[in-house]
Amino acid sequence: MSQSTTPEVSRRAFLRLGAAAGVGLAAGCAGPTGSPAPGSMVLALNRSLVSLDNKLNQFEAAVTVQRGVRQALTRIGPDLATQPVLAERFELTAPTEWTVRLRAGARYSDGSPVTAKDVRTALEMYQEVNGSFIASFFPEWPEVVEDDERTFRLRTGRPLPVLDYLMANILITPSAANRPQELQNGLGSGPYTVTASDRGTGVYTLQANPAYWGTRPSVRTVHVRFIQEESSRVVALRSGEIDVIDTISPDSAEQLRGLPDVELTSAVGTRINQLFFNFRKPAGHPLADARVRRALTFAVDGRTLAEDVLQGTVIAAEGVVSGILAGAVKTGQYVYDPAMATRLLQEAGIRPGDLNLKIIWESGEFPSDALLMEGVQQMLERVGVRSTLRQFEPGGDISKWRQGRAGDWDLLGNGFSVPTGLAYSALQGMYGGTAEKEKTRDTYHGYVQPAVVALLERAAQEVDAQARLAIVAEAQRAVWETWPCLWAFVPRSLLAHRRRVRGLALEPTNSYDLAALRLDG
Repeated sequence: MSQSTTPEVSRRAFLRLGAAAGVGLAAGCAGPTGSPAPGSMVLALNRSLVSLDNKLNQFEAAVTVQRGVRQALTRIGPDLATQPVLAERFELTAPTEWTVRLRAGARYSDGSPVTAKDVRTALEMYQEVNGSFIASFFPEWPEVVEDDERTFRLRTGRPLPVLDYLMANILITPSAANRPQELQNGLGSGPYTVTASDRGTGVYTLQANPAYWGTRPSVRTVHVRFIQEESSRVVALRSGEIDVIDTISPDSAEQLRGLPDVELTSAVGTRINQLFFNFRKPAGHPLADARVRRALTFAVDGRTLAEDVLQGTVIAAEGVVSGILAGAVKTGQYVYDPAMATRLLQEAGIRPGDLNLKIIWESGEFPSDALLMEGVQQMLERVGVRSTLRQFEPGGDISKWRQGRAGDWDLLGNGFSVPTGLAYSALQGMYGGTAEKEKTRDTYHGYVQPAVVALLERAAQEVDAQARLAIVAEAQRAVWETWPCLWAFVPRSLLAHRRRVRGLALEPTNSYDLAALRLDG
């Protein structure tokens, strides 16, 4: 099986498809008028920020804003190692126990101290969320045992040697103000406070927190906007109305490259983007057969998609998680061989025209998403597989579709962020589903493979780091053999900002420290 060196779908054909789909400026998506006021800056996100909490969803650009308001005990740093935030001490003191000491002076914006009770309540609230993104990373929830006002222990029934990484994603809120729902406002301990918010439009105003326990940010006001159309965001950046835009396409980068007042920043990320199969298909359905899923992978010309559509801004996946993650291993490659696809489908009893796949995705899941999906549709047609495309607008009900609560589908254009920086966490979040979790739709698109779960359970409890990595590698190879994706790739995150914004360091998590920014003028 060899990779084709002759692309069958040209970039021009993809651009024609994009034009036919109505690519361009959308009415009603204009950015704020005029330049930002002195001491203030404007961020324009490609997806609506529905909350300043992360219990349910956590797309990368949201992390930048959420952590400006709320903080965790630890954070994942640029080197993907843990760093202390609200905790000055976070130490494994027994196989099933971590001792945590809160930082002296850590306070919320109203001056009240951060307490162990707040940590306990936060953990309880995250557990009550149905379909929680963050909850999927925890094989077990720790119990909080208070020792004094600033010291407590996190106890688990079994060893959980990566708990310091996991707790980096539990944002702490005062106990009395916390709820199982995602929080749009309220108190936080971060460098900014929320002075205005509109969940419906994704508009927020943040002001520097005068009571912040750490170094106060130099940018006094941050305005957050949601501008769905990328072309509108690019125009607003060029005109000076917007200071930062995230997750831009190669075409937009080309328009901005070389402009004297604009700077581009990129980083290979922890995220993996996938065309993921629906694992909720009943026995007897073609997609319930791993042979069929594998056969379909040969229909996709990943080289053309990566080079001509995404213009080299992605890395073709050679495993089931991003290769940058600690513990990631190469498990195989997606090979383009349409003749092989046709032969394997025939061997599985699938004739041309038998399959009509429904492909769904949400706008903004990755750059050039519609263009890529139209290319995949063409490629599938070449092996006798029809498909229909359905694109969801941000803030819509695609989450219910993902959980199998709104309608049936076959392939999902999806991205999975890994805010811990660990391959183990990626595997636990995507592939750690059980029959019990599926009852509440808390699995990753119905993926339930007991053999994989058994390996992940062994890895979760292994205290020896090298032995744990060996088990994690074995789990990755086991997942690859189930053929969960039609195709997958790791994006090089691409962000653009005006040069008046200084100190912006894009991290592998596709986020940055809001409080570290400075402004020229």
